[in-house]
Amino acid sequence: MDNLLENAKKYSYQKFRLQLPTYKRFLHSDVLNSKDKIVGIYGSRGVGKTTLMLQVAKELDFKSDEILYISCDHLLFSDVSLFEFVEYFYKYGGKCILIDEIHEAKNFEQELKSIYDFMDIKILFSGSSAVQLTNASFSRRYAMFKLPVLSLREFCELKLDVQLESFSIEDLVNEHENISNTIINKIPNEKILKLYSEYLLNGVYPYYFVNEASYYQKITDSVNTVLYTDIAIIYKVSASNIELLKKLLLTICLSQPLELSIEALSKKVGVSKVTLYKYIDYLHRAELLRHVTYEGKRFKSMQKPDKLYLSNTNLFPTLCNNSEKGTIRETFFASTVSFGYSIYYVNQGDFLVDEKYTVEIGGKSKNFKQIKDMPNSYVVADDIEMGFGNKIPLWLFGFLY
Repeated sequence: MDNLLENAKKYSYQKFRLQLPTYKRFLHSDVLNSKDKIVGIYGSRGVGKTTLMLQVAKELDFKSDEILYISCDHLLFSDVSLFEFVEYFYKYGGKCILIDEIHEAKNFEQELKSIYDFMDIKILFSGSSAVQLTNASFSRRYAMFKLPVLSLREFCELKLDVQLESFSIEDLVNEHENISNTIINKIPNEKILKLYSEYLLNGVYPYYFVNEASYYQKITDSVNTVLYTDIAIIYKVSASNIELLKKLLLTICLSQPLELSIEALSKKVGVSKVTLYKYIDYLHRAELLRHVTYEGKRFKSMQKPDKLYLSNTNLFPTLCNNSEKGTIRETFFASTVSFGYSIYYVNQGDFLVDEKYTVEIGGKSKNFKQIKDMPNSYVVADDIEMGFGNKIPLWLFGFLY
């Protein structure tokens, strides 16, 4: 264990010496100010979980020999008990440890519980969304924070080096004209619709700002890692069936959200309906796919198809060349709204948000015909800078976080 700790400290020092981005994601202060002994950050690959942990660690009041960074996907920890290693570090004066890729550790749930029960040590850990890190035992013991992809607001802040405010759904439906005007005035030399168009193509993952040229290749690599490492290992899916998962993603990329019933989709992909439901769940948990259910299914069993979307709009140019504009619009809306609010699809309109607001999504000429006479109903329109009344610009929903 002496050699292991020595080597771990060597790699940890190297990690802490890395130049970190000055930009801090919106969860930074929440994680930094959490009083919980153990704090977890989970999310899809590439959203900046490791960077966030390291940024927070540099602001914590620990000496260099009291804090340690490890990654459970490193060969050093391939056959090591997480509990025994943390206990050893703790005995030699360790007060804080950052554990990256915790889902790669064997029996990590039990190991983390034992650390929590028997040691007074601060832990920050990160994990993949593919893992069930939000079950009752985790949420009861630890502070858990989900880090989503970059919002349009964060993309604009990074690109333009400005500070922009986020708003709630209630703010948007009640004050969208004033809010739109405020945002546009803060970026007088830019066009918000141009920024929004850029974001749809390449604004979702922070590493776009590190190397634009290799952006889509990195997304492809991340998708393959999620499929062949996270899903394959965690859910014990064979390599041949991983190819079926890729086929499922491609089919959804090319289709209208409600074009495919489960029966039709199972035939296209070549798996049974039971297996397909499992695969949809795996991809949804891994944040490659977004599964939006029919509103009526909350109350009774109904044979209605669910809407299936790619998790974010940057996956479209990565996975397929020809995608429907309407699908991209709905994908953007579902991606940004589902982080903080419940979202279902409905018969009248496209979505029911927060069990209150009915939303119809379309182009700038979209009218209220499909949702007329419905309370709390709104047209969310693409290709407009400013809205009026119950017509709200689609881009504005990129400012929810």
